[in-house]
Parts: sequence; structure tokens; C-alpha cells
Amino acid sequence: MKFTKEMTIREALDLDSRSAEIFQEFGMHCIACPVASGEPIEEAAIAHGIDVETLIEKLNKL
Repeated sequence: MKFTKEMTIREALDLDSRSAEIFQEFGMHCIACPVASGEPIEEAAIAHGIDVETLIEKLNKL
């Protein structure tokens, strides 16, 4: 399975726990907050001013 911008941060972490390192590298330190369970990666990236396509590309290189 690949990472998608529609999946939640929690789903990404469940898919591959190493994704936490990528989120933190991009300044997304909210991986443990309650919002991570319901917010799609795309919305979180927008809120942090991150290009979601770049983030997803890096996640899919794991």
C-alpha cells in the first residue's frame, strides 16, 4: 500500500512507523495529538505550509 494525501496521519503511522521521522523532518510534530487521528495528511500539510506532493513523495520512498 502507498501513502496518499487523503489518509490520516494515524493511518500513515500505522502503515509504516518510520513515517513519524518524515513528518517530524517536515516540522509536523503533531503526530501524537488527537487531530492526527482524523485529519487527512493534505489538510495537515496545508496547515503547516508544506507542499503535500513533496511530503507524499518522501513518505512513499520509505
